[in-house]
Amino acid sequence: MNKLLSKYLYLFLLLLICTNYSFAQIGAIDGRQVVNFNSDWKFHFAYDIRKQPEKINVTLPHTWNAGDVLKGKANYAREAGIYEKNFLVKESWKNKRLFLYFEGANSVASVLINRHFITEHKGGYTAFCIEITDWVKAGEANNIEVQVSNAYRTDVLPLCGDFNVYGGIHRPVSLLVTSKDCISPLDYASSGVYLTPKILSDKTASVNIVTKLSVHNTAGLKLRADIIDAGKNIIASATSSISNKQQCNQTVNLKQPHLWNGKADAYLYTVNVSLMNNDAVIDQVTQPLGFRTYRVDADKGFILNGKYLDLHGVGFHEDVEGKASAVDSVDLNKDMELIKEIGATAIRLTHYPHGKYFYDLCDRNGMVVWSEIPFVGPGGYTGAGYLKNPALESQARQVLTEMIRQNYNHPAICFWGLFNELKLDHDDPVPFLKQLNELAKQEDPTRLTTAATFLDGSQFNQVSDIIAWNKYYGWYDGEFKQIGVWADKTHHDYPQKPFAVSEYGAGGSPFKHAENDNKPDADGKFHPEEWQTRYHEVNWQELYKRPFVWGKFVWALADFGSSIRTEGDADGINDKGLVTYNRAVKKDAFYFYKANWNTEPMLYITDRRNTVRHQQTTAVKVYSTNPNVKLMVNGVAIKGGKANDFHTTIWDNITLQKGKNKIEVSSNVDGRLLEDSCEWTLEN
Repeated sequence: MNKLLSKYLYLFLLLLICTNYSFAQIGAIDGRQVVNFNSDWKFHFAYDIRKQPEKINVTLPHTWNAGDVLKGKANYAREAGIYEKNFLVKESWKNKRLFLYFEGANSVASVLINRHFITEHKGGYTAFCIEITDWVKAGEANNIEVQVSNAYRTDVLPLCGDFNVYGGIHRPVSLLVTSKDCISPLDYASSGVYLTPKILSDKTASVNIVTKLSVHNTAGLKLRADIIDAGKNIIASATSSISNKQQCNQTVNLKQPHLWNGKADAYLYTVNVSLMNNDAVIDQVTQPLGFRTYRVDADKGFILNGKYLDLHGVGFHEDVEGKASAVDSVDLNKDMELIKEIGATAIRLTHYPHGKYFYDLCDRNGMVVWSEIPFVGPGGYTGAGYLKNPALESQARQVLTEMIRQNYNHPAICFWGLFNELKLDHDDPVPFLKQLNELAKQEDPTRLTTAATFLDGSQFNQVSDIIAWNKYYGWYDGEFKQIGVWADKTHHDYPQKPFAVSEYGAGGSPFKHAENDNKPDADGKFHPEEWQTRYHEVNWQELYKRPFVWGKFVWALADFGSSIRTEGDADGINDKGLVTYNRAVKKDAFYFYKANWNTEPMLYITDRRNTVRHQQTTAVKVYSTNPNVKLMVNGVAIKGGKANDFHTTIWDNITLQKGKNKIEVSSNVDGRLLEDSCEWTLEN
């Protein structure tokens, strides 16, 4: 393959990676083929052992219980299913190596090739890769069977949690075809390439590159690492002869590094690592590279590349109505657009590692990421998130190692999360958590560890580098402003420990409304949108004033499935999202953050969906990035609107007429007219 053709093929495949779901394309990069393995599967439940079980045709990603959340039953389907597929191994692959790469099968997957058991993988939120070279026959149809179970087990995380564990192969699968000598995909299903960038000065930087290999004979083998800038130019390279069959270490230096600077400038390099035999490329892996420095200060908060960055964003589940966790690139792109629209600078990926595609999106869009393992406690519910069980501890170590190695190269990731809402009423998890923290630091000494607790006190404070709390003042108990009082006290009590608010939020229905300030019952069916909006207004006002809180994460981006919930509009739904489960409605609180976290001109009348009014006197409240807003009520201009520091303008004591009332607002921003309107009906 000549150099020009190779370059254009590389650019074409890079474009495919950017526009398709991770590992969901067919491609070849100088000897390695990545074959889409998502179609032509048949599925049936494991309990159906009839001669002719009822099988359905499915395309991956797939889950068998996407609809369970709507049934309002805590005992949703936690069982086993079987996926089968016949596939042809080409004659041309006879002297190749074949690997199956699963991005996620929830929760325990047993893989059989041609009716022979190959391996079992525990954990549904990290990838696993197996070699099948010796188990398939070239030139013939071969069979793969994957038995997947999401049944509750005490040796697989999570043991509990306020979200559903959907069963199935809920992330894509690929067939990797490589040469006999290759960059290994078997190191905890990582890329096999680990990039550790280091900024040496304003003018120079280096990248330490560790490449895991699987080669039979090192004679004639070399490894070349090319750093490619955003303009697709090779700007630095290193070539090394291979003397170790398992690993090659390299260092590449470059000048004038362009920093990855979050949303302000999410600049990415790529690194091509090529395995060569007598100067011919026989395998190649491409990984993202970003140069950035960061630290967290107990007084000053999050510092990126030497400058303060207010980390504010959302917690986010892989869960969409009708698909559950079997989401695709369209779903994930839509959610990223919502996150960008709201103006977030950070995302907490809860409560498990997410699929590779979304990490790529975060890199490209400059989102600072907190990624965590599914070590989840029951929070305010019963149960144990941890048992001192050697098998469970082993699985926790495994999933932590997998998460770090599989996502090591993403510049967006700044925090590895160790747990969420564990309790102390069963076996004490703290000693084991300290072991996990040590493991995380061994695997990746360049990033900070963190955790999310809901228990005040110092039990968990020394487990991770930094800490965060889930706080719901004004929803489950207390008053809105208490979050500020709590933050000040915590900062005083632990002056050297940086802390964040990992969750804060309230349930809210865009279809339920109230004209009073009576606090709703969090466990009840009536979750008016107005209370959720007021909750976020006051909580954000308190958090905004405290930059020492290194991160503020709204719970959550979107409503999501949780079988234990019997509240709000629908059973089985946690309705604290800023948008609805089907992403069709952006709640008022979404627009409050959009006004406060963005500079792009916007104008929005809140309380708009409360269309039937019973009180003649009301307030009109508007979110706008421009303080100069004009109000018309039934065609009459109304003066006296007061804009505050949080992009909210309020007109108090507006008198509505009986029947229909037209509410119109407008604002002129640099010659651009913004307008919004709604209609309210005052009933007798």
